[in-house]
Amino acid sequence: MNLHPLLAALLLSTTVASAASAQTAPAALSSGTTLPAAAPCPTGIPEGTRCLNGRDYLGAWYWIAVPRGWTPETGVLVVHAHGGPALGEPTLARATADLQRWSVMLRAGHAWAGSSFRQGGVEVLAAGEDTERLRQLAIAAIGQPRRTLLHGQSWGASVAARMAERYVTPDIDPHRTTPGPRPYDGVLLTSGVLAGGTRAYDLRLDLRVVYQALCHNHPKPEDSAYPLWMGLPPETRLTRVELAERVDACLGVQRKPAERSAAQQQRLSTLTRVVKLPEQEILPHLQWATWHFQDITLRKLKGRNPFGNEGVHYIGSPDDAALNRDVLRYRADPAALAELASDTDPTGRLLLPTLTLHGIDDMTAFVEMESFFRDNVTEAGAADQLVQIFTADHEHSYSSDAQYVSAVGALLDWVDKGSKPDAASLSQRCKGLPAQWQPASGCRIRVDYQPASLDSRVPPRRRAETATPGVKRP
Repeated sequence: MNLHPLLAALLLSTTVASAASAQTAPAALSSGTTLPAAAPCPTGIPEGTRCLNGRDYLGAWYWIAVPRGWTPETGVLVVHAHGGPALGEPTLARATADLQRWSVMLRAGHAWAGSSFRQGGVEVLAAGEDTERLRQLAIAAIGQPRRTLLHGQSWGASVAARMAERYVTPDIDPHRTTPGPRPYDGVLLTSGVLAGGTRAYDLRLDLRVVYQALCHNHPKPEDSAYPLWMGLPPETRLTRVELAERVDACLGVQRKPAERSAAQQQRLSTLTRVVKLPEQEILPHLQWATWHFQDITLRKLKGRNPFGNEGVHYIGSPDDAALNRDVLRYRADPAALAELASDTDPTGRLLLPTLTLHGIDDMTAFVEMESFFRDNVTEAGAADQLVQIFTADHEHSYSSDAQYVSAVGALLDWVDKGSKPDAASLSQRCKGLPAQWQPASGCRIRVDYQPASLDSRVPPRRRAETATPGVKRP
């Protein structure tokens, strides 16, 4: 097999990629690919780790990291799909932050690879393509590992879930054009946004319309009028600081309760009851319902609306009849909804062992999304490929080293030995970890927990059926 001189030098300069492993690399990488280059590891990475980075031919930045002593014959590669999505141009800094956050995988002895994706914004299938392209680059650089796990975090869990429907085996996958070993062996989805774009953003439309009915300042009366599903019109230059000032003026969220006016406190209490968000989460979700909505509706869907609140009855205010009379109502464009679904909505057709890990009190990606995902998987006939684990956590971005190490170990045992885990066995595994993982404080698995339906948290609404087969609709 002919290798690029730089790649050949990399392979010869390290003991982690043997000649036998090099023969399992892809037969050819895409024309124009810039191969990984050795680079100093970022701060916080375990000593002795070998790091490579680069930018692929479509513009995605990436890091590949290999811990000391790792060999492809015995090692595991964790391929990571990050959360967000980030807006704007991709940067190496984005991939760097992910490598630092998920250094637990390196400390557990696994190689790791993560991409910035080639574009910002909501592009689930494209992000999956970027992630699969990185896997092929990683194999070319470090050799074919014994096992490859796909890890998706937050919005990246939807990326990984869609990938697991597409990049599975050479025999099944119509998107693979080159022969080779199975690309992925198992899937780990953490804090996942698993209700798809057609359900995951409903809460944020509800937040926009209820907030506006109470506060009348996003937009202000003197601002140019626009439908709230748009997020922001293209010519608007509202900043995040300015939005935070508007929210604080109405709700007093940046003040201590004693410093709020009675009117601010009443509006804040009403909003938190109606949309079922704690007060500290109002501004973050309102930001997503502004700039991410703008990205989805204007850039992705060319000005068409996939969001609606027809049939929603809002409750929890001092006068629900008045509130429901005052909130703005929108009807989703069926074609826009179908296009968003075709990109963002997992179908539930799992073909690989898949383990999800989710904090019960996660207020960014509600745990009830797991119920929606489970129902989709069950309806698709793939329930035997899914294990869902719930933890007594409220943090969205990271739970604990012990829980991640346990989840990866259990997933590998499922792949290697057919030992399908459950919450009890994973809890026992977690508590039995060596002291370096701090199992005493890091194991918060709730063995007896099952989430309620998504409709119990986010009101269902009337909408046209989408064209995505296999996806449950209200």
